[in-house]
Amino acid sequence: MASRLNNLTDLLGDNRLKLILGIIAALAIIIAARGQHMQPRSDIPSEEPTISVYFYETDEIKSMPLETYLEGVVAAEMDPNWPLAALEAQAIVARTFTLKKLQEGPLEGRNAQASTDPKEFQAYDGTRVNDRVKQAVSNTRGKIITYQGEPIRAWFHSSSGGKTASAAEGLNFTKESTPYIQPVTDVQQEPSHQWSAKFSAEEVIEAARAVGVELGELTSISIGRRGASGRAETLSINGKEVPAPQFRLAIGDQNMRSTLIDALHLEGNTVYMNGRGFGHGVGMSQWGAWLLAQRGKSAQDIVTYYFKGVQIQDSWQ
Repeated sequence: MASRLNNLTDLLGDNRLKLILGIIAALAIIIAARGQHMQPRSDIPSEEPTISVYFYETDEIKSMPLETYLEGVVAAEMDPNWPLAALEAQAIVARTFTLKKLQEGPLEGRNAQASTDPKEFQAYDGTRVNDRVKQAVSNTRGKIITYQGEPIRAWFHSSSGGKTASAAEGLNFTKESTPYIQPVTDVQQEPSHQWSAKFSAEEVIEAARAVGVELGELTSISIGRRGASGRAETLSINGKEVPAPQFRLAIGDQNMRSTLIDALHLEGNTVYMNGRGFGHGVGMSQWGAWLLAQRGKSAQDIVTYYFKGVQIQDSWQ
């Protein structure tokens, strides 16, 4: 009987030992997997790449170091004389935006990786580059924004009008999850970024047709569905749903400056709109970056204000 009890104890001891060892092994696998997941992706270059850029103004392709290209982007996308921290934030965001695009391959229809046409890529103007821009790019050399080890989609815009947008409502982007893009109550709410516009019925009909919605005669227009930031995700035109972000681009984004619409109505053959902000509203607000820099915030402060749960990591030196 004692021998049987000893054998049972030994068996239970072995099982406990196996259980403990199994738990330790499982924890080791989980920790290793998490650590591997948080490591930078292998396709993030460790040395500065040289990229091909299509210059749409002259219809030619030029090769240049990525950091040199960024100087022209920062100078074109933001006032070159703005506070250094704002320019540094723009450099980090633009570098990340560029790298993410490079990972997706050449531009569609172009034998190049980037373009100076802002409708295709980012704005670029080498003639605006000054010492402040060069310093901002140099100070942030190789720095990119990552989420769980991967470069983010680092969108930016001129002015949020008071609140930034989700990717879905501001850009109608639903291809992948972007948890680092969340509506943020912005620091920048200047009255100068309020806007008003009017469009003829013909312009509205043509813009709707451009995004795939046939209307016939214009009889009604209103806000359809609003997103978390209050932006129009859709417009209801003649009772038909029209995606607001695409409609804005089709009718002219210099006039319909945002989808953060406060008032919208049809009067006769004219559509009247009032709204706030300038741009799609997703990611970093450039005017917000300016104000945060004026308040003494660093480039990292600015980046993490607009992008949540992210890291700023060094890629190349």
